[in-house]
Amino acid sequence: MAVSYQLVIDCASPELLARFWAEAPHYVLAPPPPGFGSWDEFYRSLGVPEEELGRGPDRIEDPHGEGPPIWFQVVPERKSVKNRLHLDVNASGGRGSALATRRERVEAEATRLISLGAIRRHTVDEEGLDHYAVALTDPEGNEFDVY
Repeated sequence: MAVSYQLVIDCASPELLARFWAEAPHYVLAPPPPGFGSWDEFYRSLGVPEEELGRGPDRIEDPHGEGPPIWFQVVPERKSVKNRLHLDVNASGGRGSALATRRERVEAEATRLISLGAIRRHTVDEEGLDHYAVALTDPEGNEFDVY
């Protein structure tokens, strides 16, 4: 039997990443649980110390309820090596479209994400390969691809 889950991304600035990643897959900032006016109010009810509050939105969700929720968890250490897991953004529409069309779609999405704070790393565009992708990093340096 399948189980529900959330993705957790370690970070230094949860609001920065929550806002960036809400835009990437067209998610939204998650509202606090019913009965709470804010996430800080909810966290206080759990006993989270005041010094750990006030960091802004730290959760996003699929507005259609299809994709997993994502929580941006503050950790003390900075990212230092390549991700062992990363998110990919499918913007091309798949192999049902011509490679030139997929390339245009990927470039348009990469440009949009760069305008939100991503950094372009490199392009995967090899002669004879029916695939086009752009490798980027989010505002904290986490790698991801647009394909």
